[in-house]
Parts: sequence; structure tokens; C-alpha cells
Amino acid sequence: MTKRHAPSWLTEWEYAHRGLHGANVPENSLQGARLAVEAGLGIECDIQRSLDDRPMVFHDWDLKRLTGAEGETDGRTAAELQQLHYLGSEERPATLDQLLDAVAGRVPLLIEIKSKRGYNVARTCEVVADHLRDYSGHHAVMSFDPRVARWFRHHSPQTCAGLVMREDEHGYTQQAWQRRLALWIAKPDFLAYHIAALPSRWVAGLRQRGLPILTWTVNSPETRARALANTDALIAEGDGLA
Repeated sequence: MTKRHAPSWLTEWEYAHRGLHGANVPENSLQGARLAVEAGLGIECDIQRSLDDRPMVFHDWDLKRLTGAEGETDGRTAAELQQLHYLGSEERPATLDQLLDAVAGRVPLLIEIKSKRGYNVARTCEVVADHLRDYSGHHAVMSFDPRVARWFRHHSPQTCAGLVMREDEHGYTQQAWQRRLALWIAKPDFLAYHIAALPSRWVAGLRQRGLPILTWTVNSPETRARALANTDALIAEGDGLA
């Protein structure tokens, strides 16, 4: 499927989904990252781009759910975003640089670059690659958008780059032809597949041919057992963690 080989560390770790978050620890927060490091877990995180082109560790396009503020995440500068607090916490949205400093290479990072229709995802790839250039810790990027893995393959070939995929009503790969097209465009180093769609004969075939398969979000003993039987590494939270 790909002439590139994913690094061995990629499948040697379990990853805390959006950091080791919970009732009193916000997702994608520096607190959650520190707790994951203490627990010996890799970290999966999300990247949005601020109005002034800074990579922010934040999941939603809208600020409301996580901070209570109105408006779009990319409608504020990094400084403005860092004036906000996560609901019920003193934690503030972090920049990618702050996350890298907090982790300092102690555990690997899976950095999911967010994208949507009409979005300039190439610009996000550029700013993320720039901020990762001097980071020596293990890290990989991934996205539902197959253009991300393609961009890194062409412009930052030393960076491990994966494709995230799901089959339900969300996203853009409900049909088999869409999944195959996304894979062809991305030519990823690994696949991060939705646990709800596993087991899958197609995914099993890709894995048998050497493409590492990660899965998300493992959040129960049942999904953990299914993930361990069908994939190479888990992105987990809550009751899905070991």
C-alpha cells in the first residue's frame, strides 16, 4: 500500500484520547497531557488554527461546548483564545508549543489536524510542520482529510502521517469508494479507524499487507477487547484504558 514504513514506536504505545481527561480535567488541556505522561500513555490531541495562524490544541470549531464563549475558534487570535478558561477549570486552551514543552519527548504524540469543507488545511499543515521542525520527541500527524497526509508526504517526508477514517453518518467516507479514494489520495503511513466499524475485512486486508492500524475511541471493556483483536494500537479514554 505504501513504500514508507511507519516508525516502530507508533504501535508500541497506547494513546490517551485528547489527553488523560475526565470529570475535572478538560480534554486537550495541559493538565490532561501531564497526567498522561505520568501514566505512561502516549497522547492524542487535536489542532485548530487561530486567527493569527497559531496551532492551538483544541477540538471544536465552535468555542461554546468547551469554554462557554460565543464564536468560532479560528475567529480569535491565540492570545484571545488563551484568555478563555475551560468550563469548570482554571485550564486555558494551549498552543502546540506549550504542549510540546509540557511533554518534552517523554511520550509520543498523535497530532490530529482538523479540517472541513472549504478550509485551507494546507496552511494548518504548514504552521504545524514549522512548530514541529525542532521537536525531537516521537510524533505523528493525522487527519480525516486525506490532503494532510499527502501534504506531509510531499513537504515534510520525515513526519509520520496517517489517515483517520469512519463509516457512520459523520465525515465523508460512508461509501466504500470514498474510503478507497481517501486512502489513494493520502497514501498514509498508518490508518486510525473508528472502532464502531471494526472488525472490517477491508481493514484487516490492509493490516495484513503491512499498514499499521490504530483505532479510536476505545471507551469500554468491550471496545477494548475488540480493538486488541483487530488493531495494532489503541486511542482510548475512560473505561477503555488499561
